[in-house]
Amino acid sequence: MSATEQLAEAGAVARAYFEAVAARDLDAMTGFYEPGGTGEIHGLVELVAPHGYRAWFANLFAAFPDFRFEILDVVAEGEKAAVRWRATGTFNGEAQFEGMDPTGERVDLSGCDMLTIRNGKIQRNEAYMNGAQMAQQLGALPPPGSLAEKATLAALNLKTRLSRALRRS
Repeated sequence: MSATEQLAEAGAVARAYFEAVAARDLDAMTGFYEPGGTGEIHGLVELVAPHGYRAWFANLFAAFPDFRFEILDVVAEGEKAAVRWRATGTFNGEAQFEGMDPTGERVDLSGCDMLTIRNGKIQRNEAYMNGAQMAQQLGALPPPGSLAEKATLAALNLKTRLSRALRRS
């Protein structure tokens, strides 16, 4: 396969996979992975295809019934494709998400995935997003600049100063 064909293939596979995510089509999504293919949503979860991906995304869709996914950019070279995306939804479904009960809060996140694609199948997916921003939007962390955030930082700084003082004595 020529470099141009590989480029087109990786980009096309990546776009089609994320279109399946946007359509909430678990069968199509898992069909893009090589069995045993792996991925990591850094700071959140590690997954193995097909069962790990199917279970995690089925739960995500149940927890966020109005989940929407938008592809912003796709860039590919060789067997690699990067996809920049935006996801929105309201955490008011029937399922917990990462151990949290539904809070009714709305999320609006962006991220980027780097996929390794060989022979038309995803071998590896490295996904990056701002986990602290997601936790703040879900209500698991205080909002930036809020009184609760300032109190949390003050408590952390106090703990740090006390730890230093105890180590010196």
